[in-house]
Amino acid sequence: MSPVEEKRTSIVEEDIKVEEEKVVSSEPAASTSKAFANVYSDDTVSRLVAQDTTPWYKKPNLRLLYLLFFPTCIGVEMTSGFDSSMMNGLQAVDSWDTFFNSPRSVLLGLMSAMYSLGAVIALPFVPLVTDGLGRKWTIIGSSAIMIAGAVIQTTAHNFVMFIMARFILGVGIPFAIVAASSLIGELSHPKERAILGSLFNSCYFIGAIVAAGTTLGTFRMSSNWGWRIPSLLQVIPSAMQVVFCFFLPESPRWLISRGRGAEAFAILAKYHAEGDTESELVKAEYVQIEKTLELEKSTKNSVGWKDMLSTPGMRRRVLVCAMLGLFTQWSGNGLTSYFLARILDNVGVTDNRTKNLVNLANTCWGFLNATILALTVSRFKRRSAYLLCACSLLLIFTGWTIASARYAISGDQGSSRAVIAFIFLYSPAYNVGYNALTYTFLVELFPFHVRAKGITIFQAFGRMAGFFNTFVNPIGIAEAGWKYYISYVVFLAYEVVFIYFLFPETSGRSLEELAFLYEEDEAKKQKELVAQDLKEGHIGANISGPAADGKDEESSSQLAKS
Repeated sequence: MSPVEEKRTSIVEEDIKVEEEKVVSSEPAASTSKAFANVYSDDTVSRLVAQDTTPWYKKPNLRLLYLLFFPTCIGVEMTSGFDSSMMNGLQAVDSWDTFFNSPRSVLLGLMSAMYSLGAVIALPFVPLVTDGLGRKWTIIGSSAIMIAGAVIQTTAHNFVMFIMARFILGVGIPFAIVAASSLIGELSHPKERAILGSLFNSCYFIGAIVAAGTTLGTFRMSSNWGWRIPSLLQVIPSAMQVVFCFFLPESPRWLISRGRGAEAFAILAKYHAEGDTESELVKAEYVQIEKTLELEKSTKNSVGWKDMLSTPGMRRRVLVCAMLGLFTQWSGNGLTSYFLARILDNVGVTDNRTKNLVNLANTCWGFLNATILALTVSRFKRRSAYLLCACSLLLIFTGWTIASARYAISGDQGSSRAVIAFIFLYSPAYNVGYNALTYTFLVELFPFHVRAKGITIFQAFGRMAGFFNTFVNPIGIAEAGWKYYISYVVFLAYEVVFIYFLFPETSGRSLEELAFLYEEDEAKKQKELVAQDLKEGHIGANISGPAADGKDEESSSQLAKS
């Protein structure tokens, strides 16, 4: 056996040695056989990741990758944050209010809801583009669409042009969100994957802070630039994505699924092992990804939308992600995201400067607690964090409703201040689950071959709920006042029950180890295939197979060294 082959088998040999030390001497033959059969019961990739004690910031290649994530993948949510905060702030900008003839109720709802409507119409095409073009090029293309939408919004000279611009912005955002969240999960080192996935949503507040600060600075401007400047600045996040994505590698899982194994292995080696092509972790990751994809393909040669409901496991995944889409929008967050100014009107806060200050302060507070939670909550169990989130929101929204009712009945200023306090308490309660964990959880919930479709289903339910919210909320606030909040209290109680009984636990395992979360037979077969492939010294047919003329091998070496 060559030195390379000896190196390749060391992963399995180490696990066998550990298991053999546990074997009881009275049953040597049976126990040794059982030990080898259960080599992968502890999941090799997770074990190797746990052994890596070097922090990411001491790894130059990985450090560069994570820095690139911020203006590209993680930065995608800055666009969403900017949009919602800008629409909040513009309602307290006199020049905008005058230019569009003081839109309220239905018209205001339509202006906000067009963003969600564009996203809903685009969603059926998102998996086709994301799986067809790859994650990286989908982000670039969708960002170009959003730049066009922001430019049209800035130059809008009537109501129709403004809402069509918002529709175009909405068309672009789901492509970027699905591709970016998938790429973060598929490209990150397993040790930091959950934290980076959690940071994805916290960047929402960076865009929101910029928009809130901008509208605070322009609300006194008498010219139309008071609202056109914030609209123009919406170009910046998408422009950053277009520029920096050219320096970002593609998803190794997508490359392997396209028969480009050498490129995938080189990317894994460069970023997960600092260019070490003999790394045991990289080989184990590659084999695990390759064998998992093979099993997924053997189960279904092609996956259509009907196949998302073809098995009990897939049906449960779809149910959980669909409800999660509703939960992230129907938990009351739409009220503070788009209609804070109208809520403050209802509790006696009518000064535009005060409204913009509350908007900016709440946004900054949201960014602070969302970032802290993103860096910490991913270390805890997902289901427990979601339960904490839903229970906290239920209690806070109940108090918010009672305080609003007391102000409406008696005009009590203490109740008005209590509503503002509940608005600030709402932020960390929401962020601990629905903000910090959502995309981390979705990437873990769905296997690679249906991941884009799964996140698209989440987006579809979330965007439809968002469209309903942004259209109906201003009508409900105007017509029913505090009584409208009762509907949210009832739905939050339902969320608690659903999460308790149906949410699975996904923490502490790699994506491939979670690929067959509900399919026990396929999970056992996966472990056997990976163990066999590593024992025989293989690191995937796609690395050696296509390289008959040496070009693929040379390409792999150059990528790993670059």
